[in-house]
Amino acid sequence: MKYSKLFKFSIFFLLLVLSAIFLYIRYGKGPGLPDELNDKARNETLIAVYDRKHVIPENLPDQIQYLSIKWKNEGLASNSSDLRGKLSTSKNLLLTLEIWPAKNNNVLDEILKGTYDAKIRQLALFAGNRRDIMLRFLPEMEIPVQDFPWQYQSPEQYINAFNYFARQLKKNAPGIKMLWSPAGYPGDSEFWPGPDHVDAISITLGSKSEMKTKAYPVDSGLTAGLLKSKIHRMRFMDKPILILSAGWKAERPELSAMLKKVEHQADSFKNTIYSSRYFQADTPGVIKRKTLLIGAYDPRQVLLKEPELTVEHLFTDWGEIQRGDFNRKFHEVTRRKHDVIVTMEPWRDITNREDSSVLQNTMRGKYDREIRELYRIISNSGQHVYLRWAHEMEIPIHRYSWQSKLPVDYINSYRYFMKFKKKDDQIFRVWGPAGDRGSADWYPGDDVVDYISIAIYGLPDKNITDERQQESFRTIFQRKSYRMRFMNKPFFITEFGVKGTAGYKKKWLEGAAETIRQNQQIFGICYFNLFDNPKAWGDIKAPDWSITKDIFKGFCKSLQTGTDY
Repeated sequence: MKYSKLFKFSIFFLLLVLSAIFLYIRYGKGPGLPDELNDKARNETLIAVYDRKHVIPENLPDQIQYLSIKWKNEGLASNSSDLRGKLSTSKNLLLTLEIWPAKNNNVLDEILKGTYDAKIRQLALFAGNRRDIMLRFLPEMEIPVQDFPWQYQSPEQYINAFNYFARQLKKNAPGIKMLWSPAGYPGDSEFWPGPDHVDAISITLGSKSEMKTKAYPVDSGLTAGLLKSKIHRMRFMDKPILILSAGWKAERPELSAMLKKVEHQADSFKNTIYSSRYFQADTPGVIKRKTLLIGAYDPRQVLLKEPELTVEHLFTDWGEIQRGDFNRKFHEVTRRKHDVIVTMEPWRDITNREDSSVLQNTMRGKYDREIRELYRIISNSGQHVYLRWAHEMEIPIHRYSWQSKLPVDYINSYRYFMKFKKKDDQIFRVWGPAGDRGSADWYPGDDVVDYISIAIYGLPDKNITDERQQESFRTIFQRKSYRMRFMNKPFFITEFGVKGTAGYKKKWLEGAAETIRQNQQIFGICYFNLFDNPKAWGDIKAPDWSITKDIFKGFCKSLQTGTDY
């Protein structure tokens, strides 16, 4: 009897172990927390469609049904019959998928490892041949908060995970429409996975994640300006846009009027800002340099007699033009037979007062006399001139009066300034963002840009005092040049520098030289050989970027190593 009970217990235990093994094999790490299924709108409702090609009907918001899924484990859905029923019966279904991995694993890594392949197959098989299911995959990925586990991840990682998921899903459910679903926040284009696996885009007005951010203030309600800004950020993507609202409401006539303003803006600039050229897959590659231009901003004239230096940088404003100071400085440079980078900082006139509406006033013609005089000075000078207008416009601060403005206002002023005079063969137009988040929003159009300039300074934060905590030239260039991938233009890096001891600067510049040699789309570089403006640093000592002749010569020598020019 005793042995019989022991035998039965052993059999029971063996079955328990076998069951656990079966569950492990089938469900990976076990079922974990149960998945969540909700057939109500998640937080957002579809309020409008922006589709210039009319692929998606305008009345879709009146017909849409909603379903949200939270995957909280790696096993097949425990509520599979419920999920199958909803996917097979709901029409015009907007399905939002969230994935919350266990043990704080990186959700994007887990997707790429194939951890969720079984769940993706099950979802696809339940959807079958349906063609009216639209799937929002891990939305609002670009907002720099940590509401969701897929936020604050690298763009490349998100893109790879999106495309992997889409490929796996469409093997068994080719009719599902994949939605790329940013909120429409600055920097969203960095997460664009490309057109191959995206059927449409969704953006969100008033999302909780976006309302938590501080760098880019969000309007307190739904406005035409907000809608225009979010749709403007989608101008490089040739896909219809679903507009979702997370609590903000607008009457149908009001919303229609807003969208008409958006359409009018797109129509007004259909050959420039909103050109269809951006959608062409066969855009020719950027030409590679034959000779690297080497320059400096060097007011103390430490480097100007060095034979390697052929370009000088001048910053000017309305007041310098009015007083004649710019005319004098420009011709001092050309007498040295150097080419000139001219950065027009349109903020102060002869009264030394800043114009807080300088972009609008430029377009109204307030500064036509100064612009005309600038072009008179730089035209037919016998030297190449690289003309840059209102740089670092995308940084959400107020160091310059043209910062923290609407992208389209900046674009219009840039175009006005650059097209003021007929193109001179010796004048090259330089678009000069810092290269920060969302800089693509300010791109003024291929027809008025010859070079892109990005600022590369080693110091990532003004509070850092340890020189070793600076970023390398390579790291900064890779991050900032990636943000320019929609623009088929070469680079002229008109500002770069590093702070620290002489030994550190030498080492940093050697790394910079290697990166420049390896990236043939960099046509020119210009070192900022001075300390930064103390007024911009408050109580903190302004960094001194300046270098000696010997360090500059060593840098130039490093640039030549292994090159063929």
